[in-house]
Amino acid sequence: MSGSLNGNKILGAALATAFVIIGLQQVTGAIYATAKPEKMGYFIDAPEEAAGGPAEVILPPDWGTVLPTADLAAGEAAFARCQACHTANAGGADGIGPNLFGVVGGPVMHRPGFAYSDAMGAHKAEAPTWGYDELDQFITAPARYVPGTKMSFAGIRDQNTRVNLIAWLRSQGSAGYAVPAPDPARQPGAAPAEGAAPAEGETAPAAGAETAAADAGGPTGAAPTTGAAATATTQTAPAAPSAATSSANTPR
Repeated sequence: MSGSLNGNKILGAALATAFVIIGLQQVTGAIYATAKPEKMGYFIDAPEEAAGGPAEVILPPDWGTVLPTADLAAGEAAFARCQACHTANAGGADGIGPNLFGVVGGPVMHRPGFAYSDAMGAHKAEAPTWGYDELDQFITAPARYVPGTKMSFAGIRDQNTRVNLIAWLRSQGSAGYAVPAPDPARQPGAAPAEGAAPAEGETAPAAGAETAAADAGGPTGAAPTTGAAATATTQTAPAAPSAATSSANTPR
């Protein structure tokens, strides 16, 4: 009888322990439960393309206009986000990334002995110099401009910040790299003239050529003029230069 009673006690103790463990799990789960975020992942400041339409065309900076007025102090402040990997002073040591003294206008992979990625080596074959446009595109989105680069920095999307940063980098050993003349085609509001400019080696059709073809009975898309109408056509003042001719004379 006593043996049966002891067995019941042991069984009851085991069941009580199991209930306590299960209860503790439930209580702990309720206390330390975490709410799911509304949006997963981290926000990256990247422009989104308009759905169902072409991406907005952003003109590259007009370096001849923006560099002389760039804020060097703001550029130095922008470089603070690069200092975890780079230095930019003369004789500075390489870090995770190469020293950037003299990088503006210098050759790609300008630091001898630095372990550049194979992707950067391939990029150098295509664009051997860090010109203003090349640096601007790389700083905007390194992994997009040089796919496979070891540089994990997401990039700087704000153009004004990039301009100030590049202007400051130019002051660090690259002051001799020339600033180009202002380019009206890159200034805000500039847009291609109606009718594309003729390709290099080609000439735009002379004004009045279509009228001459019509008088000769050529295929101009309209019936040849006859009689008094033809006479009036030949006496008409020459037409103004076409948009394509004007576009070809625009400095670029």
